[in-house]
Amino acid sequence: MTTFARGQRVIGAFTHYVENQPPWRVDVDEYSLNTPLRAAVDAFGAGWADSDLREAGALVGSQSFQQDAELANIHTPTAYPHDRWGFRLDEVEYDASYHRGISAAIARGAHTSAWAEPRPGAHVARAAMFMLFAQVEPGHACPVSMTHAAVASIEGSPWIADEWLPRLYSREYEPRLLPDEEKPSALIGMAMTEKQGGSDVRAGTTVGVSMGGHAYQLTGHKWFCSAPMSDGFLVLAQTRRGATEEGLSCLFVPRLLPRGMRNVFRIQRLKDKLGNRSNASAEVEFDGTVGFLLGEPGRGVRTIIEMVQRTRLDCVLGTAAGMRQCVAEAVWHARGREAFGALLVEQPAMTSVLADLALEAEAAMLTGLRLAQLFEADASDRDVALRRLATPVSKYWVCKRGPHHAYEALECLGGNGYAEGFPLARRYREQPVLAIWEGSGNVIALDVLRALTRDPDSAAAFGDELATTQGASGILDAHVARTLSLLDGLRGAADVDAQPQARRLSESLALALQASLMLRHAPSLDAETFIAARLGDDRAAQYGVLPRGTDAATIVARH
Repeated sequence: MTTFARGQRVIGAFTHYVENQPPWRVDVDEYSLNTPLRAAVDAFGAGWADSDLREAGALVGSQSFQQDAELANIHTPTAYPHDRWGFRLDEVEYDASYHRGISAAIARGAHTSAWAEPRPGAHVARAAMFMLFAQVEPGHACPVSMTHAAVASIEGSPWIADEWLPRLYSREYEPRLLPDEEKPSALIGMAMTEKQGGSDVRAGTTVGVSMGGHAYQLTGHKWFCSAPMSDGFLVLAQTRRGATEEGLSCLFVPRLLPRGMRNVFRIQRLKDKLGNRSNASAEVEFDGTVGFLLGEPGRGVRTIIEMVQRTRLDCVLGTAAGMRQCVAEAVWHARGREAFGALLVEQPAMTSVLADLALEAEAAMLTGLRLAQLFEADASDRDVALRRLATPVSKYWVCKRGPHHAYEALECLGGNGYAEGFPLARRYREQPVLAIWEGSGNVIALDVLRALTRDPDSAAAFGDELATTQGASGILDAHVARTLSLLDGLRGAADVDAQPQARRLSESLALALQASLMLRHAPSLDAETFIAARLGDDRAAQYGVLPRGTDAATIVARH
């Protein structure tokens, strides 16, 4: 045994002693620690869900759940088109960690609790629950979101709704494909886009031939099928009945037919995606596949429009959840890491960046919960008109902000942020899917123009929403005046004049809405800083450039 004199320095000893590194951010209550979210849930009428959200917050912040989130993204899904003997199987295998995550989310109603148990604030409570789970493991949120949204398209067709809605409302989770009598729960996926059409779903060539009644036989190929392990799918097809061409219709395609017979649902391959790795997306082929009409024949887009509105809402919620994860991890790191003689969080340059990221995350969260409130069961005609415009406006802007926000937070961790062992590298890859899914930038911006044309009341409702904070901020008032002037100028304008301004209008409307929500629901310091940094004369394109004299430390402390 070697001994050393007191105070003697030994070169090369203890080279792997770890210091000046923050501990793993684990076993935390993600809801109780999120002061802005708790305040917003109460403000938007869902304070009654506090105890359930606290329980879920502790679960998703636990070490076991975080480990499952990591494992589900490491051990990605595998497709098995055939079994060992060559029979068609068309199944997707997921790691057990993925099943544990989605099971926990469904058990807590992150999918359809607002439909199954309607009450004032139910959609806000469900939105908050969805965000808590999506904050830590976003991949499983895809089928959770589609199952929630599909109710809106299914409920008007009793020949499907009577059997399937009770299964969608169930809080059980069973990953296996089993006959209906053995599986009382169900998840829903979508297969809309085709390789030649993309967002132009009317260019689809999948054909559905009537078999009598509501049943059709489908032939075609879908380029993106979301969550191919689901129990049923909403599919668009060009339908015909006899010699009559009906047009683009929406059909419900179950994986299993009566008596457990497998429907034709050929999984050709899984997409090798940039992010969203724990969730499978597939190319699928229909060849004599049985589907059942939803809504009216030839009115497929109309049938799915309410579903699309709700999945777009979840894109906003999912992005906001990702922003919250970014802020939580960046602030945690800055509080536990020292550089140049002081903690990072105490250094003004870093404090400004953290504060700015926190403001962005809060504005996104408020936008998402306000949208969720507009979907409540007792929504007024004004609420319906407002959500028709506010949903694409918010989806466009919040989801566009997600990737840059994730990058800036990642940079706060330095080299650790770029390493796969930390969650922000995964989040950086995850955020872009929410900007692309359910309509990328131009598609959404053009939908803003369509809302103004097809639903004139939506512009008036949006103006009323902004009027609630008129006079509270001169900067915001000036921005609102410019935005409404632009809106009036584009409403009814020819496409060649309006389309080039669609993104400008969407951004201006979104910032006006976010600033108004911050004034109503955030502390005055946060609201005024957000407005000055986004709309003021000295606003900047980069995060961390706040007005002079901003008390950034107080903003960070609240988050």
